[in-house]
Amino acid sequence: MELTGAEIFVECLKAEGVETIFGYPGGAVLYIYDALYKEAEHVNHILVRHEQAAVHAAEGYAKATNRPGVVLVTSGPGATNAVTGIADAYMDSVPLVVFTGQVPRHLIGNDAFQEVDIVGITRPCVKHNFLVTEVKDLATIIKKAFYIASTGRPGPVLVDIPKDITMARCAFEYPKEISIRSYNPTVKGNKRQVRRAIDLMLESKRPILYTGGGVILSGGSAELTQLARELQFPVTNTLMGLGAYPATDPLFVGMLGMHGTYEANHAMHQADLVIAIGARFDDRVTGNIEKFCPHAKIIHVDIDPASISKNVKVDIPIVGDVKRVLADLLEELHSRKEYQAADIREWWAQINEWRKADCLKYEQDHESIRAQFVVEKLWEVTGGDAYLCSDVGQHQMWAAQFYKFDKPNRWINSGGLGTMGFGLPAAMGVQIAYPEATVACITGDGSIQMNIQELSTCMQYQLPIKIVTLNNGYLGMVRQWQEFFYQKRYAMSYMDALPDFVKLAEAYGHVGMRIERPSDVEGALKEAVAMKNRLVFMDFITKREANVYPMVPANAGHNEMILV
Repeated sequence: MELTGAEIFVECLKAEGVETIFGYPGGAVLYIYDALYKEAEHVNHILVRHEQAAVHAAEGYAKATNRPGVVLVTSGPGATNAVTGIADAYMDSVPLVVFTGQVPRHLIGNDAFQEVDIVGITRPCVKHNFLVTEVKDLATIIKKAFYIASTGRPGPVLVDIPKDITMARCAFEYPKEISIRSYNPTVKGNKRQVRRAIDLMLESKRPILYTGGGVILSGGSAELTQLARELQFPVTNTLMGLGAYPATDPLFVGMLGMHGTYEANHAMHQADLVIAIGARFDDRVTGNIEKFCPHAKIIHVDIDPASISKNVKVDIPIVGDVKRVLADLLEELHSRKEYQAADIREWWAQINEWRKADCLKYEQDHESIRAQFVVEKLWEVTGGDAYLCSDVGQHQMWAAQFYKFDKPNRWINSGGLGTMGFGLPAAMGVQIAYPEATVACITGDGSIQMNIQELSTCMQYQLPIKIVTLNNGYLGMVRQWQEFFYQKRYAMSYMDALPDFVKLAEAYGHVGMRIERPSDVEGALKEAVAMKNRLVFMDFITKREANVYPMVPANAGHNEMILV
């Protein structure tokens, strides 16, 4: 039976098991939207209010579920509005398939209305992209897009579909399997390297497991937890890896890096063995690369061979899927009957001494609300079981430091690109994936305004997100850097025309709260979380010039931290 390209598009989504897509219509994709309208009971389309938000919502959906997020936008400005979200997904290895409309084939290159070369524009920030030139190739290309996005190191794949392709007809058959000769990710780690890694682990006197988002993407948290507990090794997570190992476990020493804990950063600096698993040695983690882990041998496990020895030279590289490699490491460990690990009691004694610095301590008085206090109370009120989405800035760091994530896929934030405006649409994607879950968006007075129009989307689809705005009247992280490094010249970091967020939330049909006293924080959070069917916008007026500590200044080493 012959179908139109638009009908083939919908049939492909159904074949891939896609339940939800996020998008915004326009002229180049109207045939697709017409086909979606006819199949609404099979594919749920969420109408956002801006294309950037569509991509962030798909990211939130993907990060919470480990399934590819799907986006549909029109040509021209619809496609270019999506680029920030695509770049964000690329930096954080988020599996996405983004479909963009394009002008008809005969107009490509003619500067037609709403024409842009989105394939060319996105080439540096996608895992792969396609321009469909024949309707007979559409199904195969879509199958390839989902395969590439979700295998190996995940990432966004863009498919650009000219309008006349969506009108043309051909026989439809969805490929059962796909094979791409030039794309065969290595998933099984080298056995010899696995044996060498275990040798080093059993000899080490000062080991540390440095784990990142790759553990969560691979679904390897259980294996990581088992390995750490069997060896009794300390564990630190990157910002993207929070939840990969239970934060309340005594082996966990906290997040590392620029705003990591004193004990995590000092343990990294003094370690004789760093076991890096699903992490990429980002500059926010390493600090000054010349001062990074000067005493350590390094084992690096990663699905992406290009990430290994890219920033830091490693001693034992293991290319493979993190979950499978962790299982292989456990198998190798168990094969050594009555194995004897090195005595690391002195190492733990030193780590516990560093812990005494109590680097995250703060004082909550009776006058002004401390942001840390709000996050701690949010953790208590939600029982640590919420999905927590964040925007970017000081509030993001406080959330990472003070909300103890014991499960993977619960911390949804923009790490690599650091995209303000990420939090609210990401929370929409999570809430749609898990309608019964408590989903909170922690944000700032600057970030929330980047995509605040999505309050309208939340009303349309009745998404009961709890928005926690830590309002200090500043672009807080910008102001902090200006205080430390620009002699307190607060150039354009002060917000002097903020809206009344309570009235704004109410104008969109939601519940708004303004909280100004520390004594009201816990009660407001409990009241909001109890409203299971309403979005609640909580505007917490916080201490204006509070800073995030600890902090590793630019060009400093892990052991050169500012504590207060």
